[in-house]
Amino acid sequence: MFEIIILSMILFLFAASGYAPLTHGMRFFGQTKHSKKSVQAETEREVRTHSEPQSFLNHLRKEVEAELFPRPTDSVLRRHYDTLVAVELENRLALMAE
Repeated sequence: MFEIIILSMILFLFAASGYAPLTHGMRFFGQTKHSKKSVQAETEREVRTHSEPQSFLNHLRKEVEAELFPRPTDSVLRRHYDTLVAVELENRLALMAE
């Protein structure tokens, strides 16, 4: 009986691994130290070149999101939440322009 339980657990793990996305597990092992450093350097370079306008918009977006409810986890609700944030962001920018 014990062997059947162990065998069923192994089969369950094997079946579950077939449905798991490989990109999440293999992403860490696929990058070398050199490629991780180059990706990090590239993102730092992008942040430096676009920091001033984006920092203001990011600050304004965080301010709007702080006033709203927490970010949902469902993909459909996230799209509606992002649209709501974008509309509120446009409204605030329009008020600032006046």
